[in-house]
Amino acid sequence: MTGQNKGQNGVKMRLRHIKGAEEEIANSPYVIQDPKAVKGKWRQLFGNPNPIRIEIGMGKGKFIMELAAQNPDVNYVGIERYSSVLLRGLQKREQLELSNIYFIRLDALELAEVFEAGEVERIYLNFSDPWPKDRHAKRRLTSDRFLAVYDQILDREGVIEFKTDNQELFRFSLESIPQAGWKVLEKTFDLHHSDMAQGNVMTEYEEKFSAEGKPICKLTARR
Repeated sequence: MTGQNKGQNGVKMRLRHIKGAEEEIANSPYVIQDPKAVKGKWRQLFGNPNPIRIEIGMGKGKFIMELAAQNPDVNYVGIERYSSVLLRGLQKREQLELSNIYFIRLDALELAEVFEAGEVERIYLNFSDPWPKDRHAKRRLTSDRFLAVYDQILDREGVIEFKTDNQELFRFSLESIPQAGWKVLEKTFDLHHSDMAQGNVMTEYEEKFSAEGKPICKLTARR
């Protein structure tokens, strides 16, 4: 994950830096400025004992904000590494009346510094950068390096949900996840024409790719 974002079929494109993004993020009441100080205290922050679900690489936040609106009895944390992308999510957030969602700016490798063991119930990975070159495989969010991090924060029955339009990344994930000691619970190479489509919430990328007739892949996994 570098200073680039995903384009069509996972092709990376340059992120355009938005002047003043860091300042707006630093002043936003919707962004946890020191997430490491909240480790083990997320339910106190939300003010309830509800389960916590996170999206890694939330982009502009359509997916996680829609989930938060649909599920007021679940707490959500949107994680985005890039300021200019996170800012777009904040602009949408300001228009919504939600009390069960916060954002943090963080690299996914630091998740165990922010969440205590077992503090997270579910992790969403949507249209992650495929890092197509073999030498970059460890940077993929479904590689063993990242799975080891998820293992530290998910509760015993915790689940990962992964969606992508990139079939090569999906096939890689179907191999890497079991190799890391996890079990793939469900999988499909064509989400919108499968039983897994029930209750599906689409991301911005998903809407775009689906409109172009591209099939969406999805899997769920548990340790």
